[in-house]
Amino acid sequence: MRLDILLSRTAAETGIPMTKHAPIVKNLAIDGPAGPIEALLERPRGATADTVAVCCHPHPLFGGTMRNKVVHTLARAAQDHGAISIRFNFRGVGGSAGAYDNGIGESADAAAVADWSRRELGASRLWALGFSFGSYVALRLGAMRDAGLLVTVAPPVQRLDFGRLAVPRCPWLVVQGDADELVDHEAVLAWTRSLAPPPEVRIVPGVEHFFHGRLTLLRAIVGDWLARQLNDVP
Repeated sequence: MRLDILLSRTAAETGIPMTKHAPIVKNLAIDGPAGPIEALLERPRGATADTVAVCCHPHPLFGGTMRNKVVHTLARAAQDHGAISIRFNFRGVGGSAGAYDNGIGESADAAAVADWSRRELGASRLWALGFSFGSYVALRLGAMRDAGLLVTVAPPVQRLDFGRLAVPRCPWLVVQGDADELVDHEAVLAWTRSLAPPPEVRIVPGVEHFFHGRLTLLRAIVGDWLARQLNDVP
């Protein structure tokens, strides 16, 4: 397993390109297994529709929505590398129909969004990204729909049964702060070390669960990893 302990750096110091122009935004209502799914499609200017990044938000019962700043940051990191991003509200959140379903129904929602992107946009490549509870859904989505890349931020391994999930076949990044008040970074490390093959792991010193004041750094970390995968650099 590759494990990097990162020092805090500015975006300029990372050298990772970031989009300077706002994306083209479209509000969507996607048919889902529990009814309409409220979603937000963001297309970077000049992007084609071959790659879609489905971004999954934190726990619905604790205020998680597609407007979460970490999820927005993941979407922007994907856009920086030419992907169309789709953020969406899980069932029972915002304008999405249904009720909380312990990650199972939420995974079906994510799969419906991925299926819509392939059917309506012609997307041939899926990236699955998620934060906190959303990382559990993104991991499930990656296996359900054969994602090409997977990013999970602050996976709550002590609160959800990650150990029963299939290990994805695609390149996979885990980002975790070592000052996270909700997710024990040592538990995350123990979990990732038990997997075969293990994901690439970034432990970020001094960063808590919601990456307050460090969102630009998170965008750069994810962007750097995406760039290396797209350029096939180890």
